[in-house]
Amino acid sequence: MSAHTRFQAARQTPQPAHLKALLAPHDSVLQVCEPRGSSLLLKTLIVDDEPIARRILREELESVDGVEIVGEADNGAEAVAQISRERPDLVLLDLQMPVMGGLDVIRLIKRGTHIPVVVIVTAYDKYALDAFEAGAIDYLLKPIGRQRLIEAIERAKRMNGTEAVERLAQLQEIAAPREAPRSRKIVGKIGEEYFLLSSDEILAFQADGDLVWIVTAKKKYLATQTLKVLEERLHSRSFRRIHRNALVNVDHVRKMSALSSQRWLITLCNEQQFTVSKRQARSVRELLHW
Repeated sequence: MSAHTRFQAARQTPQPAHLKALLAPHDSVLQVCEPRGSSLLLKTLIVDDEPIARRILREELESVDGVEIVGEADNGAEAVAQISRERPDLVLLDLQMPVMGGLDVIRLIKRGTHIPVVVIVTAYDKYALDAFEAGAIDYLLKPIGRQRLIEAIERAKRMNGTEAVERLAQLQEIAAPREAPRSRKIVGKIGEEYFLLSSDEILAFQADGDLVWIVTAKKKYLATQTLKVLEERLHSRSFRRIHRNALVNVDHVRKMSALSSQRWLITLCNEQQFTVSKRQARSVRELLHW
């Protein structure tokens, strides 16, 4: 069996029923903690099903200044519980584990006032090179060298909350099940809380000066990226620019009304309306086949 095949088997590990007690009613919600910030020590959680691997990591980490080991977990379900309880700044996460794999743990982190930096630990270099380097995700290849570990720790210390959650969004895209269409993950904020949103649930993006709002069926979130960056990231999806200040998901367009020969009014499924600029009117009509 190839390394890649072994990974796919690990990704399909069923979620244990008792894990539901750790999750909120409306999805997987973990209140997890922000990267180091102003604290003196980087609170670190080690997650690996192999006792020897955990011991080696612990011994290396104990010799690095500025690191506090707050716990160890030998499976994904326990990792979820400890992330919620210990609020680590950094999670060193093995991928292939019993009960629940590392990618399943990653998928469960949907929102929080604080998000940990997740560094993948893997023994399979092809998967790491193909997936993690392509997604600019940090990983440690077993056997882990001391210098490589120190580099990962230093990067985690420098990373702020927004950077950590953007990295996690990238990692969740990679972690999506193979059998399901992969959806881009977009980061939104309400107050001090971050949310990782699927692009499919987003109706539109609307710029208001320097701010960009994410519009969903029920809520509005503040985006962490500019409208231009979002347009580039979602170019291959169903999102189209209809105005210099608006990007709309055409899959959620309910009605398109003519205001004049060159101006149109789009109504989304939540009844919110957007005016299509003259410049974009023709391309939008062609896209919608209207």
